Amino acid sequence: MPQRKIIHVDCDCFYAAVEMRDDPTLRDVPLAVGGEGGRGVVTTCNYKARAFGVRSAMPGGEARRLCPGLVIVPPDMARYRAASQKVMSILRELTDLVEPLSLDEAFLDVSDVTDHKGSATLMARYLRDRVEKEVGITISAGVAPNKFLAKIASDWQKPNGLFVVKPDEVEDFVRELNVEKLFGVGQVTAAKLHALGVKTCGDLQALGVDVLIERFGKQGYRLYEMAHGRDERSVVVSRIAKSVSVERTFSQDLPDLAACETVLASLAADLNLRLARKAKDKPIHKLFIKIRYSDFSTHTLERVRDNIKEPEFDDFLPLLNELVTNRERPVRLLGLGVRFRNDDAPVTQLRLFD
Repeated sequence: MPQRKIIHVDCDCFYAAVEMRDDPTLRDVPLAVGGEGGRGVVTTCNYKARAFGVRSAMPGGEARRLCPGLVIVPPDMARYRAASQKVMSILRELTDLVEPLSLDEAFLDVSDVTDHKGSATLMARYLRDRVEKEVGITISAGVAPNKFLAKIASDWQKPNGLFVVKPDEVEDFVRELNVEKLFGVGQVTAAKLHALGVKTCGDLQALGVDVLIERFGKQGYRLYEMAHGRDERSVVVSRIAKSVSVERTFSQDLPDLAACETVLASLAADLNLRLARKAKDKPIHKLFIKIRYSDFSTHTLERVRDNIKEPEFDDFLPLLNELVTNRERPVRLLGLGVRFRNDDAPVTQLRLFD
């Protein structure tokens, strides 16, 4: 089987980058997008703010305590969508095999691309240069034989970085990789693995697939495969979908309903990007919303909404208010989605972030 060449590109602090591009006075100050007011949360922040410990999904009040000089601007989703469309257009000039994950990141399969001497590394450099010159923001890129490794690689030298994992380097690369880097390994799974003496993928390899399956079921097998750097998933350009959704798991729980409301707009924007790519012009039948609280209890609510083409913040807000009965309950995960009228198509469930 021919060796695959996968690129993962990720815009650096995307919303903040667009704000700094459009207002040069923001470039040399710690900046956060979102988090204004008493109960808002930070959507994203630049690297000067991160140096103070400010992070995405952090309550704005806490961010200001950590960084008294923090400049906070409200989100402008229209400008972010416009910048995203320019980035995705540049990616699609290189290959049609582009799988957007959100407004600011995507996978590309460049295995059969002959431009740039057929080198995925040269292609990634070309994409980074073009985005910086034409869009005015920077992207980080990871190049690897599969999606799992490419996504890890894109984060390896952020911001404005490029990291390559060559096929003959996979074994050494994954051996020392912390298990927290694996897809699906959050705080709870990491704690269980640490209790077994497992901190790296090398430890996972040594533990063996039978033990992992016994302890973690199907996830145990996936962990074992990832620990060896294996991932056979294809870059998915389009699928017939019965539903399309996005969801975001927060590294720090959202403290209450008001904080959830501040991230609805960006989730809705990411959902519409996926709708445009995965199910353009399919008639929407229902909207649904999903919440997982800090105690890991999960609740969903869906309502018929037949006349909506591009669901926005105001469309999902009534569902959120109906679903959340305790306004002060911390939220770990928030998701939005739509269901279509065609009940004969296979289900596609699309994750945004873990």
